[in-house]
Amino acid sequence: MDNAFNTPAQVLDANMRAGEGKAKLPLLKCILLGMMAGAFIAFGGASSNAAVHNIANQGLSKTLAGCIFPVGLMMIVFVGGELFTGDCLMIAGVADRKFSVLAMIKTLLIVFFSNMAGAVIIAALVYFSGLLDYTNGALGAFTIKVAYGKTTIAPFKAVCSGILCNILVCMAVLMATAAKDIAGKVWAIFFPICAFVIGGWEHCVANMFYIPAGIFASMNGSYVAKAEELYGITADQIAANLNIGGFISNLIPVTIGNMLGGMVFIALPLYAIHRSKIVNKTK
Repeated sequence: MDNAFNTPAQVLDANMRAGEGKAKLPLLKCILLGMMAGAFIAFGGASSNAAVHNIANQGLSKTLAGCIFPVGLMMIVFVGGELFTGDCLMIAGVADRKFSVLAMIKTLLIVFFSNMAGAVIIAALVYFSGLLDYTNGALGAFTIKVAYGKTTIAPFKAVCSGILCNILVCMAVLMATAAKDIAGKVWAIFFPICAFVIGGWEHCVANMFYIPAGIFASMNGSYVAKAEELYGITADQIAANLNIGGFISNLIPVTIGNMLGGMVFIALPLYAIHRSKIVNKTK
């Protein structure tokens, strides 16, 4: 009788074989899959912001956001998409000599910038759709607050937060592979992603939505005034931080942290643990 779920060694082997396919993707397909993933994560961010923007209790707010945000990764897993943070697991395939370091780097770079394109497009559509007018512009102010908080985080904290985040994101990806039915995959994704959102840790692709959305919101004077009224963030502070420089200053350390979390804390230890089982299986 088949097991109800794939074993850890089987999960890692399946992920490495999937990594081979990622390394061989044609450029256009890789770009489109990356854009879809960025857009799906952005939908999770936009909808969770809309749900929690007027909740004062931080624990309740984060818990509700954590229940909504996982929809992004679910759409990627069930419909298709290439997500930079999950693709950091490709390092195991490099360690197993299934493909080269250069092939992995090329894939990660294409996926990273494609994720950004998809997320920024959704951020622009959200802004121009009028969604941020919710609660007399309070959602616009909240969007500014979230982005401002991300652009002012200290670099070392951003790296550590990125590590914690991608440990959980990569576990969600691997646990979804362990499950054999769609219900199992839903719950396998839900709990680790919910935990990362409640923890408030930094995800570079999510920030490709949150920060541009905040930059767009900062173009609206009423949202800026509301942000000062509700959160005490002045127009000068917003202008100084919600810009391309602020975006990059967050993205670099968070991306480094995400790569360390996925590669050093998850993929390589799991490969070291299960390598013998995988080698014996292929003989």
